[in-house]
Amino acid sequence: MTDTKIREIPAAVALTPAAVARIAELMAKAPQGTIGVKLSTPRRGCSGLAYSVDYVTEEAKFDEKIVTPGGTFYIDGASVLYLVGSTMDWVEDDFTAGFVFTNPNAKGACGCGESFTV
Repeated sequence: MTDTKIREIPAAVALTPAAVARIAELMAKAPQGTIGVKLSTPRRGCSGLAYSVDYVTEEAKFDEKIVTPGGTFYIDGASVLYLVGSTMDWVEDDFTAGFVFTNPNAKGACGCGESFTV
């Protein structure tokens, strides 16, 4: 009998330490019944797809689940293919704060940075 090594599959999206910390902050003040934070790519904006991060109250069958020290992060099952290999960061400066995505699958983005195309 041979030993079979099971390779761990990397998450579709890598989270920076700042993103993990922000997820923890969001979960600390989440509404009752919230089980995590979910990233999806709804169709909107001038380039076609946008990044959306929202509270989630139930697991969907095909969502990817990433457990972080501060809470559970989900990736919408229908969005995973658009996001594979991406990095999600949390960036704050004097005027803005928000999640920033580095997505190798994006072929273009609108001028305002709100949407992208694959």
